[in-house]
Formats: sequence, C-alpha cells, structure tokens
Amino acid sequence: MGAGGGRTGRERRAAAGMAARSLAAFGAVLAVCLALTAATNPGFVVRITQAGLDYAHQHGITVLQKELAKLKLPDISGDFPVRRLGKVRYEISSLDLRSFHLPYSRISLVPNVGLQVAISNAFAEVDGNWRVKFHFIRDHGSFNLEVKNVYIKIDLKLGNDASGKPTVSTSACSTRISSVDVHFSGKFGWLYNLFYSAVESRFKKILESKVCDSVVRSVGGDLQHYLQTLPVTAKIDARAGIDYSLVAPPMATAQTLDVDLKGEFFSLAHRGAVPFPPPVLALPPDHDRMVYFGASSYFFNTAGFAYHAAGALVYEITDSMIPKGVEFHLNTSTFAAFIPQLDEMYPNMLMKLRLSAPSAPFLSITPGGISLQPVVDIQAYAILPNTSLAHLFLLSLTGNVSATIDVKSGHIVGKLTVGSRGRCPPAPPSPGSCRQSGPEPSAMSASPPAGHGAPESCGTARVLSPQGQPGAGERGPHAPVALSAQCSSSCVPLQLRCV
Repeated sequence: MGAGGGRTGRERRAAAGMAARSLAAFGAVLAVCLALTAATNPGFVVRITQAGLDYAHQHGITVLQKELAKLKLPDISGDFPVRRLGKVRYEISSLDLRSFHLPYSRISLVPNVGLQVAISNAFAEVDGNWRVKFHFIRDHGSFNLEVKNVYIKIDLKLGNDASGKPTVSTSACSTRISSVDVHFSGKFGWLYNLFYSAVESRFKKILESKVCDSVVRSVGGDLQHYLQTLPVTAKIDARAGIDYSLVAPPMATAQTLDVDLKGEFFSLAHRGAVPFPPPVLALPPDHDRMVYFGASSYFFNTAGFAYHAAGALVYEITDSMIPKGVEFHLNTSTFAAFIPQLDEMYPNMLMKLRLSAPSAPFLSITPGGISLQPVVDIQAYAILPNTSLAHLFLLSLTGNVSATIDVKSGHIVGKLTVGSRGRCPPAPPSPGSCRQSGPEPSAMSASPPAGHGAPESCGTARVLSPQGQPGAGERGPHAPVALSAQCSSSCVPLQLRCV
C-alpha cells in the first residue's frame, strides 16, 4: 500500500506539472496573440476620400493610357464563305496600334476591396496590311481601323506583404467595344465588303481580350514590381529614422480609404524594441476633405524615445549664446545673488548649463487635449581657467504642459497651459532659508550633486568640502556647492527667488 501510495503521489505530481506546463504554454500563446494584436495598431493614419481620388487619379490614367498604347496585336487570317461563290481567304498583318485615348475616366472606392477604375467612350486607331485571295483574284493593300466607344472596368485589390510594403492585384476586369470601323484601300471594294463583318467581329474579340490581358500583366508585373521597390523607412537626420510600413491592408469603404502606417521613430545607432505599445487610433467618420491625417501618442513618443536613446536630448548653454544687449550673463557673479558661496569659490568665472532629459518625454493624447510632463536636469558648471569644468549644482525640473486644440473657420486654434515644479528632499526650515508661503508644493527646487548627500536644512545654500563635510574653512578651489532651495508659491515658474 505504501509503495502504491508513493506511485500515486508521483503520478499526481507529474499530472500537476503537466497541467502547469500546459497552462504556461497557453499563457505564452495568449501573450503572443495579444502582442500581435497590439502590434497592428497604427501610429499614423492617412485617409483619402473620393474627392482626394478625383484630384489624384489623372496621373494613374496617364500611365494606363501609355500602357494600352503599347498593346501588341496578333495577325488575323481565315476563310470567309461567300454564298454561291465559295470561300474568300484573307490575311490581316502588321497591326500597329497608333493611339489609345481615355477621355472619360473615374477612380472610385470599392468597400473591402480597394479601388475601381472605370473608363468610358475610349477610342483607338490601328493601322495594318491586308491580303485576299478569291479564286484567281488576288489583291493587297493597307487599312485603317477605328475602335469607338470602348468601356473598361478594372477592380484593384489592395493589400500589404510581411515587410509592410503595399501590394496590388487585379480582382476583376471587363472590356466592351461598341463599334469597329475598318477602311480598306484597294481596287475591289465589293470584295472587301464580303469579309468586312468577319474582320470586324474578330477585331472586337481580340481587342477586348487583349486589353484585360494587358491590364492584368501590367498590374501584376510593372506596378507590383514598382511597389516592391518603395522604401518603408526613411532617415530623418543623423540620429533617427522613421518606419512608415503598412501594419494592415488599406481599408476601403464607400467614402474613404484608410491607410494604417506604423509611424514609429527609431535610433539609427541602435534600433531596439519600443517599451510601450501603440494605442488604438480611430479617425472620426469625416469625409468632406480630400485627405486626413491622424497621429497617436505612439508617433510622438517614439520620436522622443529614439532621440533620447541617441543622446540627442542634451543642450548646452554658455554665455556666448546670450544675445548682446541682455544684462544677464552666465557667470558666477550673476548666480552669486542666489548662492553667495559661488563668488567666493569661483570668483567671476564663466558658467555652462547642461540641460538633459533623464528619461524620454511622454505625451498623452485624450479627447480633452494633449498633456506633457517633461523632466529636465540642469547641471551647472564653472569654467575654470584651464577650461576644465567644476560641477556646481544639479537642478531637476518637472514641467506640466497641457493644450487644447480646435479648428475654427479653417484655422487651428488652441490654449496652452505651462507650469513646472521641482524636487527637493524635505527638511525643516532654518534661518535664512527660502520659505514656502502656502500649502502648495514648491515651484522649484535644486538638489545636490550625486554622491555629496543632502544639506542639513532645506532652503539653505551650503558649501561642501571635497570630502563632503560642511565647513566654511574647508572650501577648496574646486569644491562643489550643494544647493537645496524652495520658492514661495508666488514665484514665477522656472525662477528661483528667496524671501
């Protein structure tokens, strides 16, 4: 019984392990499916309406007209029975399609398919040679053929391949020719009229089949080959590029054609996975304009992520960049009004401010507007006589930018709200400190350089020796200043003012 009970326990443990593995596998498959579903959301959408197609279709019709003019028509020969006389042998050769005109055309939308090209009242001209044999009568010459009232209808199915490039194929094609007029040159007019009807019907059948054959071959060959050469990425500058590949087949309705693009920026130096998925992007059902563009927060946030990864979100400010005539100068004497120790440690030295983003900016788009909370680190340096830099302080700012955008009378209007706040470690106030006069959070703060610790009291500018201990008598020529200050609630954002 004990042995039997042990085997049962092992079997139960094995069954439990198998169930756990099955559950894990199911979870992995579900996660992959969810990831693939999320990956289909576009970052950028282009909507083309019927008005936009009407404006742009002329270029496509010009290309089609040139392709149809290149049609190669085969020679025609046969026997035509003449009542009481026997058979007339005829040959039509050296056919030359001199022109193919498409005076009336239209490109329309076909729901769930793509586009339809409809052509009416088209006409063409064909030249060639003829030869007939009827008993002992032989004759030859040339002829001119006019094809009138040609109607062509072509359905184009739009899609995309695995690489995100567009695809196109002919899903339907039909051609109808109303009339064909043939004008022969020669002596025996009565003889030509005997086989005229036979030649006319043969010409109509051949041209109707050749037009669709040419369209299918041109779409599946030349046009599709051209689409495969189109790039789906582009270089923006030396740091970043953009991926605008198709994430889904173009979706056609009765009024619009929506093209979903990836809309993802990436770093040229090292392209990696974006750490956030694209949200759902749906355009409103408007179709009055020719073209609409839609961009989600993914489009803008991948731009910030790419440039941050490339190290581009860094900006340095020096005194030489301040316009002449401005009384403010970027030096220790100016900042000594806020931090008196600077003038003692680094008297009348130029400064450099290095602005950087510790993280990529993240934009939020909601029905109420857009909002952005950028975080900026401002590192201040003193430029020493030997051009080396002495780190003075680090100021960390968190901005809060929100905007509402609307369109009125064809103009884009909006309202922009800007605010900021800083971060500083909490500490009790002390004499001479920058005090907060209200219950609101501080409008700005500055924190000490990493590795030097926080000052003893918030709001007091203290000098730290190179060893990191306070003491006025230990100030060295390159000792950093650790600053932690709070502004009153009446301070102007991005200003440091003590009371």
